[in-house]
Order: sequence, then C-alpha cells, then structure tokens
Amino acid sequence: MKTKKNIWLGFHNKSRSERIKILKENSFLNDEFSENLLNNVTLPCDIAEKISENNIGTLALPLGIAPNFLINGEKYTVPMVIEEPSVIAACSYAAKMISSSGGFYAEILNRKMTGQVILYNIENIEKAFENVLNYKEIILNTANEAYPSIVKRGGGAEDIRAEIFYDDNTSFLSVYLTVDVKEAMGANIINSMLEGIKSLLEKITGGICLMTILSNYADKSLVTSSCEIDIKFLSNDINVAVNIAKKIELASKFAKIDIYRAATHNKGIFNGIDAVVIAVGNDWRAIEAGGHAYAASSGKYKGLTTWTFDEKNLKLKGMLTLPMPIASVGGSIGLNPSVKAAFNILKNPDAKTLACIIVSVGLAQNLAALKALVTKGIQKGHMKLQAKSLALSVGAIGSEVEILAQKLTEAKHINLENAKKLLKEIRKKLRKIE
Repeated sequence: MKTKKNIWLGFHNKSRSERIKILKENSFLNDEFSENLLNNVTLPCDIAEKISENNIGTLALPLGIAPNFLINGEKYTVPMVIEEPSVIAACSYAAKMISSSGGFYAEILNRKMTGQVILYNIENIEKAFENVLNYKEIILNTANEAYPSIVKRGGGAEDIRAEIFYDDNTSFLSVYLTVDVKEAMGANIINSMLEGIKSLLEKITGGICLMTILSNYADKSLVTSSCEIDIKFLSNDINVAVNIAKKIELASKFAKIDIYRAATHNKGIFNGIDAVVIAVGNDWRAIEAGGHAYAASSGKYKGLTTWTFDEKNLKLKGMLTLPMPIASVGGSIGLNPSVKAAFNILKNPDAKTLACIIVSVGLAQNLAALKALVTKGIQKGHMKLQAKSLALSVGAIGSEVEILAQKLTEAKHINLENAKKLLKEIRKKLRKIE
C-alpha cells in the first residue's frame, strides 16, 4: 500500500504561491479564496471607511498557517496573523508533537455572556437586592422583548443575579444578566437587552442607573483544552526527555506563584490565541481582557496552563481553561476577504468549534515556549527569524536575504551596523561571481 505523502514536509521552504496551491489541492481552500490569497485581496478601503472612523487606509500583517492540529479527532490547519518571528513555527512544532500523541481534547464548559446594570443612590439597598430576585421572570421577559431575534434563534436572556458593593460612603447594586448569544460574540445583543431593562430596574430598586454594559469577563463561556504527550517526542534520549518533562512541570508551577513570570507565561499563550482571533476577524482585545481577568480570578494573578508529568506512564499532561466568547458571525467577519479565507481554511466552524481550536492553539503555543525555555532557551529560535527581519531592514533583496540572515546568526553580534557591513561584503562577492 502506497504511503500518503506528508503535504507539510518542507512547506516553509516553498513559495507563497506553492503553499496556496497545496492548500487548494488538499481542500483547505476553495477556488474563490485561493484566488483572493494569490492576488492578496485584503479589506477594501471603502469598507474600512464604513467600519472605522477617520479612515486613511488599511494596515497589512502577515497571514500564515499552523498545520498539524488534531482536535477532538478532527484535523485542522489554523490561520494565524502575527508579525512576531517564530510564533507560527513553534506552534506548528508543538501541535505536531501533541497530535502524534493522540491530539487535543477540547470541551465547552458553557457558552453564555454576561452584562451588567450598575445602580446607585439606593435608599434601601438590601430591599432593592431582594426585589431584583423577586422580579426575576419579569426582568428576563423584558430583556428578551428588547432583542426578540436571538430568542427565535434559540438563545436569549436566561438568568439574573445581583451583588452589592460598598466604596467609602457610596453603595452600588450590580445586576448581572446572563444571555445565550448563540453564534455571535454578543455585545450588541446584550447591550440592547440591558438598555431594555434599565428603567424597569430603576423602578424596582428605587436607584439611578450609572451604566449598562457587557462584561468581557466571560466566566460563563469557558473552554478547556487538554493533551497527553508521550515524552519520546520531547527527546530521543529517554533520560533527557524525562528531565525536560520534569522541568516543564516545574515551570508551570512557578508561573502560578510568581507574577513576573506569570505575565510573560500568559503573554506567550496569547501569542497564539491573538493570532488566530485576529485571523478570524474577532475582538482580540476582549479575549485578552477576559483571559487575564480569569488568570486573576483566585485573587492572585497566575499562569493559565497546568502541566504535570506522569513519570509512571511517561506522559506529560497539559491543560488550559479560558473564557472564549468567540463569534462565527457578525462584526467584520463577513466583510473582510482575508477573514473569509481564514474561515474557509478552518472548514467554516461554528462558534463552539472555533473556541476549541483557539484554546488548543494557546496550549500548543505554551508547550513550545516552555520546552524552549527549559532546554536551549528561547533566544536561538527568535534570533534566526530576527536575522531575516534585520536583513530586510538594511535593504537586502532576493537571495541576499537568506545569505545575510545566515551570516548574522553565525556572527558574534546581531545588530544594524554589522548587518550593513555584512551586506556590503555579500554584494561584493556576488558581483565577482557574476
């Protein structure tokens, strides 16, 4: 029986057009989006002008893909938008290790969003608290009347709760509305519902509404991705692999006790998550805000992943839980040609599937970073790709870029001055050859 060719072998060495051709021939892209990517069709300025104020143009960022993802038994190639060198390569490397060990298992713990109406100047705040709970059904019905289309789609307002806050001589009553927003991120839905119940809540509580707003702390929209890695994929030497696995577990523990490390630990996770969220046209700022808030939900800011080494079975186990209120419809998703191409590459997932993919990317990104940090260090991989950026910045073109990048990685100092000097030497040699 003929072995199926690995289409990703040497993928990074191929030209952009060859990569797009491979994606098309293997059903990751249809004809329309293949042509769009070949011709680099991006967001038109006339659309950009309608979705953002004072528009003067558009800003392009690199769009790449991370293959090798096996999530809940399905294979995915994940589009990522990022300008930082080595992120996509590292993510792909980690995904391959995890997928070779059985892949990621991801589950939606819940998918609801929360909005809040904040009230103040309440004479009897304890009584107001009780009234909110007593009028729960009326409040929910009023909220759903404010956005009937989401109810028709099987979603809508589902729960109400309240909490009292005190600050010096001021007291606040925050009323939380939980809503099933289906495939949308839900900001417009929830904000409309909150406006719809504002006057009712003022009447019920006798207070004044300070504000109504969606919360980006999406603790009712949690997703968990987990994996088990056979440590043979960490190193060919079993003793070295055991040592690496133990160090990754320790690094995970340290990120939960030191805030300086936790911030960078989590930033690395969001290197991957943000890149996918941008590629699929969602609000990466909202996702980051919710993620960092969740990292501090215990009262102390901690690293978001947990890695443990099962020494008996020689398995490294990883887990990441995050709020992931991602959308598959709405916003600029249907307006941006590159975003539509990204969805095509992902097989047009619904919101829940997309959330599972994104959190799995975060887990893979973290594994790659930790493995690098506890072994060769993170700088080596960064410098290799940074050298290419430096080569381009000093004016290297064509074959000069790879030659200069290689010389820079071998040089004692990687800086602008040395890059200019080496480029002159390369050009002198090339002219002699010609």
